[in-house]
Amino acid sequence: MARRPKGPDARTGVGHLIDLFNQTVPPIHPRGIPFVAAPAAVAVLGRSKPWISRPAMALAGASALFFRHPSRVPPTGAGLVVAPADGTIAIVDEMVPHPELGLGDQPLPRICTFLSVFDVHVQRVPIAGRVLSVVHKPGEFLSADLPEASTANERTSMTIATPEGPQVGVVQIAGLIARRIVNDAEVGHDLVLGDTYGLIRFGSRVDVFLPAGTVPKVSVGQRAIGAETVFADLS
Repeated sequence: MARRPKGPDARTGVGHLIDLFNQTVPPIHPRGIPFVAAPAAVAVLGRSKPWISRPAMALAGASALFFRHPSRVPPTGAGLVVAPADGTIAIVDEMVPHPELGLGDQPLPRICTFLSVFDVHVQRVPIAGRVLSVVHKPGEFLSADLPEASTANERTSMTIATPEGPQVGVVQIAGLIARRIVNDAEVGHDLVLGDTYGLIRFGSRVDVFLPAGTVPKVSVGQRAIGAETVFADLS
């Protein structure tokens, strides 16, 4: 399910060259391969007709850029909550969590990350722990940067219980042109900090609900790097 950074043993010989290549040209998430392969095939088959091949190759390139899946190195330390996605911090506030998260009916600290179509769109595990629930809710497709998108839009909510006890909620929210939310985690899975667990196409938002009393370490307008930017320290 997850894609983790290569260890030191892999950084020799051919493995080192592959790592250097991947750092420069990130691989494509498996879910994106059909979106790249189909227009690329059209471009090859229609290479004698530039009016077909050129737009097809442009579409294949744009799809490869959208579904890129770069390696990331999460920080070390117990109780760290990291960004679940690349993007811009759009909201830092307190809100009553969605009922399906099972986190109670009192406002909790929330950090919302908005993903434009130019951002990496894979989602990363924000905190190490066990999956307690994964619930998909159908809804609208408002622009993901709007406050009302939190409750109105289609979403998939996941609750993670840390080994120390606190629980964190992470919500994938569809956007204006997003029509597909992928979450590969299952109830009972033990997730590793920073691993890839999902994907949203195309343009979206990811919200993180933190335990009561947690002080967020990011601000509105800040750029977040999935798996690397520290959102909070529960320790």
